[in-house]
Amino acid sequence: MTRVNLLLLVAVLLTALYLVRTQYESRRIFVELEKATSQGRKLEIDNETLQAERRSQATPLRVDKLAKDKLQMVPATAAITQYVTGQVPADTAAPVKP
Repeated sequence: MTRVNLLLLVAVLLTALYLVRTQYESRRIFVELEKATSQGRKLEIDNETLQAERRSQATPLRVDKLAKDKLQMVPATAAITQYVTGQVPADTAAPVKP
């Protein structure tokens, strides 16, 4: 009888240790999951912020202002427009080979 009691005591102790280890691992994995979820939320917020910033910087008014200020671009007018015709001036024409 003593042998059976001792065997049951060892089995209960091993089961208790396994239960404690399993609970510890579950808590550790849950904490990692919460960290990953929090990081995912932060990345989503950063992405939304960057998208909003990109939309605000791509407005036509801002693009026009940058084109005028930094690139010295001006709107096309008839005075500065050069039209291309199908005729080539004689002095720049390549000789025709027979």
